[in-house]
Amino acid sequence: MTSECPSGPKIWTGLERKTIAKLKAAAWYVWYPYISDDNNEVTALFCFLDDMERCFSVSGDSGGLTAPASPSPVSPVLTPTPPPRRARVRYPAMVDVGKWPLFTLLGAQEVSRIRQACVFGTSANEAIYITQDDEVFVFGLNCSNCLGTGDSQSTMVPKKLDFLRGKKVVSLSYGSGPHVLLATEGGELFAWGHNGYSQLGNGTTNQGVSPILVSTNLQNKKITQVACGSHHSLALTHDGEVFAWGYNNCGQVGSGATANQPTPRRVTNCLQGKVVMGIACGQTSSMAVLDNGEVFGWGYNGNGQLGVGNNGNQLTPCRLAALQGLCVLQIASGYAHSLALTDEGLLYAWGANTYGQLGTGNKSNQLSPVHIMAEKERGEGERPTVGSKRTRENTEEAWHRETDRIVEIAACHSTHTSACKTQSGQVYMWGQCRGQSIVLPHLTHFSCTDDVFACFATPSVMWRLLSMEHDDFLTVAQSLRKEFDSPETADLKFSVDGKYIHVHKAVLKIRCEHFRSMFQSHWTEDMKEVIEIDQFSYPVYRSFLEFLYTDNVDLPPEDAIGLLDLATSYCENRLKRLCQHIIKRGITVENAFSLLSAAVRYDAEDLEEFCFKFCVNHLTEVTQTAAFWQIDGNMLKEFICRASRCGAFKN
Repeated sequence: MTSECPSGPKIWTGLERKTIAKLKAAAWYVWYPYISDDNNEVTALFCFLDDMERCFSVSGDSGGLTAPASPSPVSPVLTPTPPPRRARVRYPAMVDVGKWPLFTLLGAQEVSRIRQACVFGTSANEAIYITQDDEVFVFGLNCSNCLGTGDSQSTMVPKKLDFLRGKKVVSLSYGSGPHVLLATEGGELFAWGHNGYSQLGNGTTNQGVSPILVSTNLQNKKITQVACGSHHSLALTHDGEVFAWGYNNCGQVGSGATANQPTPRRVTNCLQGKVVMGIACGQTSSMAVLDNGEVFGWGYNGNGQLGVGNNGNQLTPCRLAALQGLCVLQIASGYAHSLALTDEGLLYAWGANTYGQLGTGNKSNQLSPVHIMAEKERGEGERPTVGSKRTRENTEEAWHRETDRIVEIAACHSTHTSACKTQSGQVYMWGQCRGQSIVLPHLTHFSCTDDVFACFATPSVMWRLLSMEHDDFLTVAQSLRKEFDSPETADLKFSVDGKYIHVHKAVLKIRCEHFRSMFQSHWTEDMKEVIEIDQFSYPVYRSFLEFLYTDNVDLPPEDAIGLLDLATSYCENRLKRLCQHIIKRGITVENAFSLLSAAVRYDAEDLEEFCFKFCVNHLTEVTQTAAFWQIDGNMLKEFICRASRCGAFKN
């Protein structure tokens, strides 16, 4: 059976509400970056999903969708074609781990190998990263053996955890001790670090100096997600079960008691028979979201972080009644506050608010979820319709407000900071931001929520395991660099000292005025496939051509002199300055006079002055070099006269 929506589309009744929620979630998370002026198909998909929800009411008895009992006497309202979006396509930006100070200890080559990374610890002084070939490295302070290296030694040089080599990591979390939990693609769970409350789940309170496999009560279970509170742990299985263990003074393990739990124990009670899709931990609280969008919380609730309407601790999972009727897709827990994101892109917050981390505009705690950033919704709760009194400009503005929904939320149990990202790529932050209390969401210039925690959280830890997708996408600059001296795509060769350098005429014409003039019909070179170069050496000319593709020069000072000559001949002023910089960095007593001669010959006044001062400051040593006595007589005379005027020969 099908029912007719007022706006036209036909859908089947009786669908489960969670199916609609999953469909919308998949659509927004997969397709929202690709909405653009010329992608009407994707835009139409979201129109259809919105119509679907408006046209069918949720049946409380069946949990399904049913059509209205009788047709409305009002004529169907036509939904207009959405106006062209001003926003262009935004592609996910590559995350820069260099924004975390700890990663500045690594060289560029090592950083380029990183696929996943996490900075953690009470002072953000520990880090773990996984390379593209699935090797696991750690470095930092090693508080409570949290690096898992087998000893208690801190290290500024990354150490490899051979025990985890080749195990693809799918989830990682850390506590305040700190202790670390790691889940692999094969469903295995590993733990190490602080274990004073059995948060490692191995049945003891001994420190975990290296990764141990956690298996008690988890046989035949595949772990897909882990979460850590300060000293307790959660694990989610592939079939939607939650296991908890560790410190339980406030009921955060969900066992119904307050005794510590030494090994993983399944959380049941209100979660019995339900499928959990996501978990999160505050310092001493736990949260879970179900596949149908319901949210449950348990543990410490002194600040209202469980969102159940009071501040009493909950020893077993308790449903957030205030969110009934909403379908939650994502939850995130801060130190003592919580965030929830619905399938409609709405953001709710509750719990502690000492630093404004709820984004409500004040610092009052909230015992129940509060809708924040409501101004990002449609002002009147309806999509603008044809024939309304609004102008087209107002209609378009309302459409943008509607579609710029929130698509990601971020919080971390170590901080009082909150962040979110909208469909159009805007990133907001609020709460404790480098000592300031930001009580309302503040629009940043960041491209991802991770940058908020790198630059403004205290401590500057990561709120999730950071994944850097090394895909096939290259920027224009990267593509040019890759194609330099590539025989497969080149349409021209330079022959220098009997060696070929493969290039592209178009690139040379765009980047260099000399070549733009050369590749004209009245130049014979324009018709050649191979151009002979005999006035410059191979290293110099290759470096010049590579500069046109990369903007970089990598030559020793002696060869940079020849490149300086070329740059002068070709009127490449920026290249000329780069050469002078290289020469300055490489000047020595032995080559100083040769470099001075080159600077004079190529009319590089700044370099000439630099080399002259160096020669005068090291006059005795320079005059004893072979280069000094091989210099042209006129130049030698000029140098002596100039040095004399500077007082170089005074006693």
